[in-house]
Amino acid sequence: MKLFSYVVARDFGFAPNPFFGVCTLATCKPRIRKKAEVGDLIVGTGSKGRGREGHLVFAMRVSETLTFNKYWEIKRFRKKRPNLQGSLKQAFGDNIYFRDKNDNWHQLDSHHSYANGTPNMHNICNDTQTDRVLVATHYAYWGGHGPSIDQAFRNYEGYDVCAGRNHKSKFPDNLVRDISKWLRSLNQQGYLGDPLDWPKA
Repeated sequence: MKLFSYVVARDFGFAPNPFFGVCTLATCKPRIRKKAEVGDLIVGTGSKGRGREGHLVFAMRVSETLTFNKYWEIKRFRKKRPNLQGSLKQAFGDNIYFRDKNDNWHQLDSHHSYANGTPNMHNICNDTQTDRVLVATHYAYWGGHGPSIDQAFRNYEGYDVCAGRNHKSKFPDNLVRDISKWLRSLNQQGYLGDPLDWPKA
């Protein structure tokens, strides 16, 4: 089991998408999506600029990996297709890509397209450079209300579980084991709080 950690700089419930009983990472973070395997742990932490450094945003254990076309086709993930006229959960759906028989990528009107609904080629190129979606049925998503990370993991034999600009994945096995145990001890599962960047009621 490996641990991947990164800072969630923009928290809209899009990447990752924690809705409808499953957490998916289908956009952004192409290097993590390329490397992570079933059983690996991915942790997202809050940004310093938003006053959430050292707090959990989400934790997910990868249970399945899919190509974009498989993700698009499987019936249970259709709720993850964005509906910009629906609820916020629907509007930030991440099931936005499929590739046609001519090998051309299609992008739905979504958080990653332009405001007028036209495809954003920069996001298409970045997202689809890794044709892989990470799926987790065992996860906890706190959004903007996550707990502080135990200080033991901020300086664990010289390692800080909180990433900087890029993701981190080179952690000693004992750190991975101990943070996994700590996360289980929180006894929290599923969707637990709204994304930090959603409009406040």
